[in-house]
Amino acid sequence: MTDVVDVTVVGSGPNGLVAAVVAARAGLSVRVFEAASSVGGGVRSAGLTLPGFLHDVCSAVHPAALASPVFRRLGLLDRIEWIVPEASYAHPLDGGRAGVAWRDLDRTVDGLGADGRAWRRLIAPLLARQRGVVSFTGSQLLQLPRDPIAALRFGLRALEQGTRRWDARFSRDVAPAMFTGVVAHAAGGMPSLASAGAGLLLAMHAHGVGWGFPKGGSQQIADTLANELISLGGRIITDAPVSSLDQVRGSRAVLLDTAPELLLGAELPGRYRRALRRYRYGSGVAKVDFALEGPVPWANAEVGLAPTVHLGGSREEIAAAENAVRAGLQPGVDDAAPRHPYVLATQPTVVDPSRAPAGKHVLWAYTHVPAGSTLDATELVTREVERFAPGFRDLVLASASRTAVEIGAQNANYVGGDIYAGELSMRQFVKRPVVSTKPWRTPLEGVYLCSSATPPGPAVHGMNGWWAAKLALKERFGIE
Repeated sequence: MTDVVDVTVVGSGPNGLVAAVVAARAGLSVRVFEAASSVGGGVRSAGLTLPGFLHDVCSAVHPAALASPVFRRLGLLDRIEWIVPEASYAHPLDGGRAGVAWRDLDRTVDGLGADGRAWRRLIAPLLARQRGVVSFTGSQLLQLPRDPIAALRFGLRALEQGTRRWDARFSRDVAPAMFTGVVAHAAGGMPSLASAGAGLLLAMHAHGVGWGFPKGGSQQIADTLANELISLGGRIITDAPVSSLDQVRGSRAVLLDTAPELLLGAELPGRYRRALRRYRYGSGVAKVDFALEGPVPWANAEVGLAPTVHLGGSREEIAAAENAVRAGLQPGVDDAAPRHPYVLATQPTVVDPSRAPAGKHVLWAYTHVPAGSTLDATELVTREVERFAPGFRDLVLASASRTAVEIGAQNANYVGGDIYAGELSMRQFVKRPVVSTKPWRTPLEGVYLCSSATPPGPAVHGMNGWWAAKLALKERFGIE
């Protein structure tokens, strides 16, 4: 691993591949080391259950990708066949009721009845300045926003939905449950400013660019970036884990699409080392993939039109479930844990039948668990789906589960099963992993961090890799 190249990238997740492509487009020699046998990190797809059934290994739906300025700049949006459904997500409730976030905001407002106008007032002002919102949330909090009005609108709504005032806007139960299901993606306590901010961005995308995903699986994102890199002369070396920076000597710049842990093995200034040791990881996930005989038999038929479904019930039920996990309680195991967990489910075959044999379906689902959990969530998730889709159990042909510990073992970035590579809190939006106007730069000469452990945080948008590569090219090669 000591041959001389201009840029070495460790990790082939979307951020690492974006960083590599940016460097290669600048005319530099680039190599990428990937520990797994295939590229992609969190955007891989594989046959996890039965022959002919294709599952996304980690991330499945990608609103941030469709809104990503760097993906647009790299032409990624034009080279992948994206499926953007009419229904971004659905949220079933007991009694056969459900809320649906249609991409058409007016249709969503009509379906929410008495809370429809409140939903419009929450989302529409952000949609009117969505480029400004994406710019604000896609950089870092220490920078002045390019669109102060967008930042102000976003901040005021995060302040409302991230505090105990979060119920002041709504009078019924469907709209707040819908929003809480989106907020729960952030795997944090509720209410909280950081989780509310993440939820607002996703909710805005639901009525803007949409909650789209690549036809044929998330692997399409990684493969398209990898092919671009190879066409530019870059090299990708798989089955090549890097456990020490000594393994990647000989490059003028090294970009790490990894958790900060890799840096702790190097000679670091005491202050930076202490900052890394104070960096906190969040809750883990326990994931289950199902091969199904037919579509999920939702009690509310409209839920079957949305590729993404949030399970867990009312706002109060979801908040209780997420706060219990944050307190270290195992859902379905500890007596003090709420009966119903929050479950994030994706049924891609309702709009992409290429993922399964004719007439068959796949279901991707995970629930949050304490970091390092060994819980097999198969039965827990099955029961929660059955709550809103009686008869689901009878359709299961096969399933494959991964505990939080196994997820962390299969991808070193997901410490303890934390797929976000770091807790999502206001403290760690500013300190990710250190407080700096250039947090991608490390104290080690020529070494930069470009993973989700840097601003602007997790999601498949490639912005972390873009900012880190841009900084490295300027500082190490004089390339603007």
